[in-house]
Amino acid sequence: MTEHEPDNPLGAAERDIIALGIATASIILLIGTGGSVMPQVMNVLTGTGGAPNVILVNALLLNIALIIFGWRRYRELTREIEERRRAEARARLLAATDPLTGCLNRRAMFEATEELRARAAIRGEAVAYCMIDLDNFKQINDMHGHSAGDAVLVMLCERVRALLPREARLARLGGDEFAFVMPFPAGHADRVDDLVIRLFESLAQPFRMPELTVELTLSIGLAADHDADGTIGLVVDAATLMHRADMALYHAKKQGRNRYFWFEPTMESELRFRNQLETGIRGGLARGEFVPYYEQQIDLDTGALVGFEMLARWRSPQLGLISPDIFVPIAEEIGLINEMSERLMEQAFADAREWDEALTLSVNISPVQLRDPWFAQRILKKLVAAGFPPQRLEIEITESCLHENIGLVRSMIMSLRNQGVQIALDDFGTGYSSFEQLRNLPFDRIKIDRSFVSELKEPGNRSRLVEAIVSLGRGLDMPLTAEGVEDEDILKALKEMGKLKAQGYFYGQPEDAEAVRTRLRAAGRLTGAGAGAEAAPAQPAAGEDAQARYRIARP
Repeated sequence: MTEHEPDNPLGAAERDIIALGIATASIILLIGTGGSVMPQVMNVLTGTGGAPNVILVNALLLNIALIIFGWRRYRELTREIEERRRAEARARLLAATDPLTGCLNRRAMFEATEELRARAAIRGEAVAYCMIDLDNFKQINDMHGHSAGDAVLVMLCERVRALLPREARLARLGGDEFAFVMPFPAGHADRVDDLVIRLFESLAQPFRMPELTVELTLSIGLAADHDADGTIGLVVDAATLMHRADMALYHAKKQGRNRYFWFEPTMESELRFRNQLETGIRGGLARGEFVPYYEQQIDLDTGALVGFEMLARWRSPQLGLISPDIFVPIAEEIGLINEMSERLMEQAFADAREWDEALTLSVNISPVQLRDPWFAQRILKKLVAAGFPPQRLEIEITESCLHENIGLVRSMIMSLRNQGVQIALDDFGTGYSSFEQLRNLPFDRIKIDRSFVSELKEPGNRSRLVEAIVSLGRGLDMPLTAEGVEDEDILKALKEMGKLKAQGYFYGQPEDAEAVRTRLRAAGRLTGAGAGAEAAPAQPAAGEDAQARYRIARP
């Protein structure tokens, strides 16, 4: 824009020099010519004078025409300016608000937070930034449609507005994520706590619509620009507040949802570590750092090895050997669990193909994988590609899978069982399964969760729950496997309960493929090329029996 162009078009239009010049000149000329022509006109009308000067009369008429033109131009220009101002005001409103709820949007919330902080600083007050996320809101849209979801969001905003103080600002950041910012007396964060508790109580009430009623929970993260003792933080602006509230919200989600947390510095360290894990998982998957480990499964009656359960491990060059409890939940959240699990299964099928044909392979399946309707077909395709018999594979499904989509799970179970794959219900008793599901779903085995088995650790202790599960398995004619066998007392108690399979650290730690191959070769339980390699027995060390070194653990 050059120096001759106006910065404000509307302001320039209001000061239109041409229109003002025409009107001003016309008025001046009208006064001048009118003063000369009007007396002559009056003389003509009274019969006391001659005809007026034609030039002056024409000038007078022209002045009148110019005044009319200038007035009309002014009126039109004024209306245009008013219309443009209304349009700009509406555009600013639309640019700053969410069209569905009428709340501020993310960009406007940033500016509103800075303005509120400036006003609060003058009064010596603190500012709290509260970020709200609805738990499992996607299910409402999926089950009832987006119109019902939109209606819930509108009602939610009305309830939140009714509780917020006058100076607070409410925004919809996107989707089902909201935020509000409010001032409070420095050092009195309990005022904010009280508001948040009332917010939970209000939103716990059902959202009633003409055709349905919806209930939901929410998670909240809070951050303030002052410390708990009322002193102002070092560097805290709107962006920092939003970032810290987001970290506190993530912590609330991780702790089980339907709760709130204030930001603490340790949360930032945890989030940084999580980001490090995410980056490591993505890179490690490409570099083949995820490998299968195998835990022995033993027949309690004979003490014989009957199979292995595959357990994922991450051999990270930076972090060492990492258990699945740490990286599997993250892989599920970032959408890599399918690729990771399938690569591990491919390797496990190749490893198990060398084992004795009587040994089975058990594989845990994530609930995320069972949301894919083509999961069963992909597993069967990998079995064919690896040349691994389906009858030797046992898929373990947790109870949470049954709760999400039992129809799809039933279809997958039937597809796998029709090809000979065995299906086990894992972690029985910790989730949502019912007797009806056990009766109707074609499971081949029940696995008793280690949390119940551990109750047998004390000598003479009896777990009524384990006994009940064993009785249930007998009644349904369904074999059982006990997880978490860690000592002789647990083993003895399980033996008294009947025919079971068992696994746990009592039989040894999970081992990688090479250690399992060495173990099975020593026991003569490898087939094909695996048995031929290094067939000569290892030379025992002094005073040590080689068979004892590599024997399969027995009770």
